[in-house]
Amino acid sequence: MNTCAFCRIADHTEPANLVLDTEDALAFLDIHPLFKGHVLVIPREHHVTLPDLPPAQVGPFFAAVQRVSAALPEALGAHGTFVAMNNVVSQSVAHLHSHVIPRRRKDGLRGFFWPRQRYDEGEAADYAARIRRALG
Repeated sequence: MNTCAFCRIADHTEPANLVLDTEDALAFLDIHPLFKGHVLVIPREHHVTLPDLPPAQVGPFFAAVQRVSAALPEALGAHGTFVAMNNVVSQSVAHLHSHVIPRRRKDGLRGFFWPRQRYDEGEAADYAARIRRALG
């Protein structure tokens, strides 16, 4: 069994609220979102950090990040997005991933001490469906 949770999501053996599934990348809701609608974008292949990602895969990976970033404001009524990536330090899963977080003016986000939220029953599926619709 694959020990990487994100690889299991990529091969569809681990459940996730998918919002984008392409040949090169997947995007799904973070289970501990900073704000509801917080999406993780991963390359389908296992690479731990951005420097590990082969140059030919950088464009397709960031194209997926760009698509999700463009969709969140429309899908969720957000004013914009925050896009971030950790490499090793603070990387809770050792599989390259980019955080795409919906932002609203005066949402209270300051600095890097961010309380996480939880979805109510059925709420994650609703957020995922709204983002999928916006992604087309």
